[in-house]
Parts: sequence; C-alpha cells; structure tokens
Amino acid sequence: MTASSSLISELRTSVAEESARIAADFAVTGDGSAAVLYRTRLIEDILKRLWRDLISPDEAGPKAFTLVATGGFGRGWLFPYSDIDLLFLHADHRGEETHKDAIRRFSQELWDLKLKLSPATRTLVECDRFDPNNTEFTISLLDCRYLAGDRELFARLHGKVIPRLVTREAKPLLQGLAEVTRARHAKFGETVFHLEPNIKETPGGLRDCNVASWLALISAMSKLGDWPEASSLRTQVRKQLDSAVEFLMSTRCFLHFRQQRDDNVLSWEAQDEAAARKIGASDSSDLTPADWMRIYFGHARAVQRTVTQLLDEIPEAWSSLRRHFHALRSRPVSPDFSVVDGMIFLQQSASLRDPEMLLRLFHFMARHGLRLSATTEHRIEQELPALAVTPPRGAELWLYLQETLLQPHAADALRVMHSLRLLTLLLPELKPIDSLVVRDFYHRFTVDEHSILAIESLHRLTDSKSEWDQRYAELLTELEDPELLYLALLLHDTGKGVPGSDHVEASLEIAGRCLDRLDVDPEERSTVLFLIANHLEMSAQLRRDIFNPETVAAFADKVGTPERLKMLCLLTYADIKAVNPEALTPWKAENVWQLYIGAANYLNRSADQRVHGDVNGEKLARLRSLAPVMGAKFKEFVEGFPQRYLRVHSAEEIMRHIQMADELGRHPVQVDLRRGRHWYELNLVTKDRPSLFASLTGVLAAWGMNIVKANAFSNQAGTVVDTLYFTDRFRTLELNLSEWDRFKKSVAAVLSGQADLEKMLRDRQRGEKHAKVKVVVDTRVDFDDESSSASTLLQVIAQDRPRLLHRISSCLSQQRCNIEIALIDTEGQMAIDTFYLTADGKKLPPELQNKMRQALLSELKNLELGG
Repeated sequence: MTASSSLISELRTSVAEESARIAADFAVTGDGSAAVLYRTRLIEDILKRLWRDLISPDEAGPKAFTLVATGGFGRGWLFPYSDIDLLFLHADHRGEETHKDAIRRFSQELWDLKLKLSPATRTLVECDRFDPNNTEFTISLLDCRYLAGDRELFARLHGKVIPRLVTREAKPLLQGLAEVTRARHAKFGETVFHLEPNIKETPGGLRDCNVASWLALISAMSKLGDWPEASSLRTQVRKQLDSAVEFLMSTRCFLHFRQQRDDNVLSWEAQDEAAARKIGASDSSDLTPADWMRIYFGHARAVQRTVTQLLDEIPEAWSSLRRHFHALRSRPVSPDFSVVDGMIFLQQSASLRDPEMLLRLFHFMARHGLRLSATTEHRIEQELPALAVTPPRGAELWLYLQETLLQPHAADALRVMHSLRLLTLLLPELKPIDSLVVRDFYHRFTVDEHSILAIESLHRLTDSKSEWDQRYAELLTELEDPELLYLALLLHDTGKGVPGSDHVEASLEIAGRCLDRLDVDPEERSTVLFLIANHLEMSAQLRRDIFNPETVAAFADKVGTPERLKMLCLLTYADIKAVNPEALTPWKAENVWQLYIGAANYLNRSADQRVHGDVNGEKLARLRSLAPVMGAKFKEFVEGFPQRYLRVHSAEEIMRHIQMADELGRHPVQVDLRRGRHWYELNLVTKDRPSLFASLTGVLAAWGMNIVKANAFSNQAGTVVDTLYFTDRFRTLELNLSEWDRFKKSVAAVLSGQADLEKMLRDRQRGEKHAKVKVVVDTRVDFDDESSSASTLLQVIAQDRPRLLHRISSCLSQQRCNIEIALIDTEGQMAIDTFYLTADGKKLPPELQNKMRQALLSELKNLELGG
C-alpha cells in the first residue's frame, strides 16, 4: 500500500508553503530558534500523517512498533536542510519482518517529498547493545523522542534500556565520544580561530555544544543509574552554552537558507551578509564583518573551553596517552598550587588577589604543560575586575612574561590567558587583533591565533624528527635572548588591527608603546623592533636569486649581526609555518636555511670562504664520482650555470640533466615528468631559442595545468634546464596514466615547432569558465638594476590566473629580452614572478624597462578582462 496521491500532493504543498513561510519569517526576524522549532513541528506533522496513512490509523499503534526521533531531530534541532534522524523501533525481530515493507514505503514517500532521511531500524534488545565501532548510534539515543506508535515500547526504551545501557557502558561510551571529539578537533588544528569556520564541526561549533551536554549527561547517568532531573552542567556554563546555541542556531539557519543546502561554512561573503543583517546579534548597533566574527569567536571560545574542561574533568574521557602519561609522570610540587589529575588547583583561593601570584600561576602552567581546573579559571575571572583597575606593568611584568614565553608550553598558557581576557588586560596592545579576521586567502587563522601558533611552532622544534626542523631547533638553542624573539612574534602583526595602514609600520608604533610600558632595556627594545620591522625581509629575499653573492651581501648588511640573523631566520620559519599547515613546504624551509647560511657566511668572511668552497667542492666531487667517464662533457655541461643551479638541484638530479643533454643530438627536446607529494615536476633540457620559456609555459596552460613554482637556467654552451612544478587542475594526469606520454609528446612538439600552440590555447580558453576571485591582488611591475651585476631584475606581482605565466613570458619574448633566471612562486591567489633579464647580453636600458612595464600592464589588464 502507498499513500494516496491526494495526500502526497497535500503534503508536498504543505512542505513547500510552510518551508517558504519559515524562510520568510527568518528573513524578517533572524530568529534561528523559531525557524528550527517550526521546521521540527512541520516534519513531525508530516511523519504522523504518513504514519496514520501507511502504518496505523491509530497514531498510538500498532503494538510493538514505534517511530522515534533521534539525534538532532530528537533534540528538536531540525535545521532547514539538515537530515531527519529516525529510529524504527521494534519489540523483536518478528515485528521487524512484519513491518519491513511498510517501513520501505514510509521512507520512500519521505524521499519523494525531497526530505533528507537518515533512518535506522533496531529491536529493543539491539538498542541495549553498545557497539564500540558505532558510538554515534548510542549517542543519538540520548536525544530520543517519541513520535508515533507503541508508547509503552518507547517508555521501555527511554525509561529502562537507555539508563541501563549508559550506566553499564559509561566508560567506553565516554572514551569513544572523547576520541571522536579529539580527532575532529585535531582535523581543525585544535583551534576555533579559522578565517572561514565550519560552524557545525569546527572546535567551538554546534557539535561541541552537543558534546558538552552528552559528556555531562553520561557522567551523571553513570552515577544515578537514571536520567537526571535537570542539566548537570553548572548554571554559569549552561547560560554560556545556551547563549552560544542561540547564536549558532541563527547562524546555521542563515547559512542553510543562503546556500539552499546543508552548508555550514562561514565564507567571507557569508560573513559580510551576516554582519549586515546582524544575524544572532539583533540588539547590536551596526556591525562590520570583523565585529560580527568577534561575536562568533566569543561564543565558540566559550564552548570549546567548556568541552575541554569536561574532557579533562571526567577521567573516563581521558585519552589513552594521557592516562599513560599521568601514571608515569611525577606530580609537580609548588607551595602555591596543587595538581590533581593534571589540573592546577589553588592552595588558597584568596591568593589570586596578588597579581604576582597570578603571573606565577601561568608560568607554572607553561612550564609543566598542565591545565587549569574549572574552579581555578572561575577564581581568575572573579579577580579580573579588581586587577583591571591597577594592572601590573613595568619590569616586574616583563620579568614574568619573558619567563613564561621561554617555557615549553607557553602557547597553551597564552591561549588560556587570552580566553580568560587576561592577556589583553596585561598587554592591551593585543586588543585590536583579538579574534581579528584579515582576508588574504593565504592565512587560515585569525591574527592573534597566528601569532600564538608561531610561538608554538618554535617550541615544538625540539620534538620534531624532520631534518630541517632539527637544524632550526639547534639554531634556537644558540640564541642568547630567545625571549626577545618570542615577544617579537607576539607583537609582529598587531598593526593589522589598524585599518588602512601599513601593518609593519603600525606594528612598530604599537610595539614601541608596549615596550615602553614594560620598561624593556633599550638594547633589547632595539632588537624586538628590528625583528618586527624586518619580519617579511627573508620571505622577500626568497623571490631573488638567494645564491647570488650580491643579493646575499645586501641582505646580510641589512641584518647586521649574526645574532639578529639567527632570530630573523627563526622568526621567518615560525611566521610562515603559522600561516597554514601547508605554507612551509620543504622547498621554502630549505631556501630560508640556505639564505641564512649564505648571510651567516658573509658576516664571517673566513667561514664564507670555507663553507662556500666545501659546498661547491663536495657537490662537484660527488658529480665527478657519479660520472667518472664523462670528463669534458661534464665540464662543458656545468660551465656557466649560475650558482643557484648547483644549489637547488641534487647531484642525482644534475646527473639526470647531463644524461638528458647527452640525448639532444637524437631528440632535441628532452622531457622528464614526475609526480611529487604536492605537485608534478617537469624537467626540460634543450638548446636555448627565442620564446622558449613562453612556449613551455604556454603548453602547460593549454593542458589546464597551474604552475606554482619554476626555475629556469642556461649554461655557457646554451643548454637550457627548466624545472616547472605544477598542479593538475582537472586531474587529467592523475586519472589517465596514458595521458602522461601524450603530455610529454605535446611539450616536445610545441617546442620543436610541430604543434600549433595558439590553437591549443584557444581551445582551452573556450572550454574554461573564469573562477571567481576571492581576494583582489593589485598588479605591480618593478625593475631593479642593483641586485645583480649582470642582469636587470623584474618582479611581477599579480592575481594568479590560468595562463598568467605564459602571458608574462610571451610579453618578455616580444620585447626581445633573454630570461637568464626565472623564479616563480605562488602564495594563495597572489603570483610572485621574478625574472633576471638581459638584452643583447647587457642589463635593460631605462627606455626598454618603461616600454616593457607598459606592455606588461596592458597584457595583464587584458587577461583580467578575459582577453
């Protein structure tokens, strides 16, 4: 039996009309709680009508069969496009078999109504079994709610089975929930401060609101053996969670209505609209997107803090690693604090009235890697108003702050201080960047979290097994005053909180006020300000030929001392690493290190001669040992390459290039293609010719490849070695192995003049849609005659687009310029392309530079317009 067509038509109309009404009401009120309530009631009504039509005319029948709402639907949290969680509950398997066809028809009618159903079928006995591989089902039962069918059967489930199950299986249930939660938090970097957060899954989101309730409920039921009469969360915590839920509900409803699907990501465009509509903040005055996001982060921070405290306070929820660690470690001893289960308690609650005691508390936390108990955090919050009247300052504050920054768990202590509003009380200069979203498509976290992550990345160096990290870790141990580096990292981006300013200059001004208030020694002050002023310098130098002695010399002269060089190197490492998990590639880590070594050698002349000779000698000696029979061929090949070629390529890669060059007599274009971890690598060896680099980049553009990095070199004999690193935007090579050979043949054909590149590019352009630009990058074309003695340096900064590098290199070719070295890099949606150019073997004259600038700007404008 199926539902009558008239009923289905009526229900379809009801769903459409009521859904439209709910959406219209939300557009006016922005009340997410009301929208969720009305949609829940709408779906309940539809389910009950179908139940009466397909299952039983009596809504309380049939016997031994019940329809139960679970999960979000059970809680009454049915968002506009979220799934409907249902449990078809049977007394035994006989009833399951009897109603199997009816359940199928019931579910099919709901799907036909375009409702997203997430059904489960269980017997009462099956609900009493805990499956460690399906913790989610047992958790979903905690929010179960009667809808239709046998009320007595539901009463047995709710009143007996679930309390008995939770009491019996509380420990594995808590462990399973905690493990799933920790895994999810790890996926999002353990932080709420994402620039475009998923408000359901990110730490501090709606999922964590539920986790907090579940942890408290399971813990209470395990002790009572029954459902608690009221929430077991503390009143203040419950109020914070209720406030967060109200805001997040409105925000999720807004996202669902906006996207017309179950999309929970707060994109930048969504943030703009949410702020304009004051979603979840109707009582606020006009809000900027940054203001509105601060409200979101305030709620998320409170939710994450609650979940973290519950995970710490419930021993059954501890991770296996923590239980093992807790069993082995000795308990830290302090006359002021006691430590119980890894949490810090005050020996005397009144002691925090002394600001010095408060500073000692966080130093103790940073040193031992402990957490504050909930009662300790509550005591701190009680003392903050009094502390705000006369906050500590001067040399005493700086003394405790620097000692805290030096401890291995300083970042954890800083986060807790920040969450409790203590950090901005002690250092008000951080207030403008508190939860600040800066949109550059490259950074993943808020400005304040980025700064703390940078500090954390340096402290984690000692535990890393990475070869590069170990080198940086050794450098960190050599610093005379590492606390100055940590303070510089804490303050280096404070200027981003000043609208419309050069953030480096603004950061210097803000940091200067902070250093004055801390009574920092003049020499130490000078070092901190130097690091802030130059925190982008090494990154900028990576866009030059860092193996060019003149580039290295100019950079080293600017740094001045070996100690500052070490600090700047470590600051650059930490700053890049804290941008996002993928920002510090092995290539960047190596180049930062090579620039540091080159500058360090320059600052110490004897070391420069020895290390430079040893490096080159070792590389050349290894090459000769790998090619003992090549003799003159070997010498001819390496002669005339820039130093950078020998530095960026391993001995094995150079040997492969020599072998490819040896084949040029038979095949004038040698192509080698390899798949790396992050991208594909294309090596080309051929004889130099006009427009070679432009043609090569054109082939990749015609195939839909995105070039992210490139090196281009030539030797004295005119042999070119170009290496391009690219991503396959359409997964052509990944999904079709046979295309590898066709791709390489296509490259060779174009470079040999046997294929029409312009036709290939036109075909590609016709089939491509222009991607929407999320962050606008202003085009810049700069020439530099000072960085190199033999070439003019050209740097182009532009919006990264398909065919960008081809258009630039084609323009250079049309101006009859020779590319001596090409250094190509991409950061987010910003392309940073650097070329060392000559014309007739000399630097470019001023008139040619002006002509080329106009030509490039015109070409890039045309590309922007889709031409």
